[in-house]
Amino acid sequence: MLVIFQSTATPDVVMLRNLAQYLLSLMGKKLGARGVIAHEEIPHAIARLEAAISEQPHAEATLESLRSIPNGHHHVADDDRRALLHRAWPLLDMMREAHKQNADIIWGL
Repeated sequence: MLVIFQSTATPDVVMLRNLAQYLLSLMGKKLGARGVIAHEEIPHAIARLEAAISEQPHAEATLESLRSIPNGHHHVADDDRRALLHRAWPLLDMMREAHKQNADIIWGL
């Protein structure tokens, strides 16, 4: 399932649900059918996400919990584990531009 992040400040950012859930949890948010990062929350969200990305060992341990789902399929292939942290950059760029323009970011499933 895909999650679409939208803001009036930028083009949409689309990502898989498990990645969106992981990144939002790093920012202290929960993935729901719909959600928002209000413009006043964005600086704190950026700081939390950047801090988590810089803590590579912690992030790798967290990614392990995302790998399997109950039916045995994998969310993240071994080859993609390192690349997963780099997938946060489109959302970070969106947040930075939204912050500059005092815009909110919304998402929906």
